[in-house]
Amino acid sequence: MNQIQIREATAADLPQLRVFEQNVVAAERPFNDRIKSGTVHYYDIAAMIDSDESLVLVAADGGRLIGSGYASLQESKAEFAHDRHAWLGFMFIEPNYRGQGLIQQIIGQLLAWAREAGVRDHYLDVYAENEAAVRAYEKFGFQRNLLEMKISD
Repeated sequence: MNQIQIREATAADLPQLRVFEQNVVAAERPFNDRIKSGTVHYYDIAAMIDSDESLVLVAADGGRLIGSGYASLQESKAEFAHDRHAWLGFMFIEPNYRGQGLIQQIIGQLLAWAREAGVRDHYLDVYAENEAAVRAYEKFGFQRNLLEMKISD
């Protein structure tokens, strides 16, 4: 195994990032039976790569991509004490590489980037039943905040 590096994503990474996106969707389907079958797109990855308001990172083992994550700077609701916040998402690590702290490295770099932009509040979504993901985020210091509830007829 080569040394794993975390770097900014480029347009050349898009084909593999789209595969990762479908892996994220597949991982989330057991937690939400309302996600459509087939190909679903959560993110405009190309736009995020091109935007100064977003940072997409990849983990690479040599030339092979093995993980991803992003942060996007967003305007906060008027009722919040902060004007802007960072929204994190697209967290994915290939199964054979999990447990090596790669998500923590990606999150650390994303938060550092947001802090350099003057942002101190950071959010992400995770399904409450996805206990492994919740634990990973809690290890980093994220706290449970808002519970979304749904009903389907």
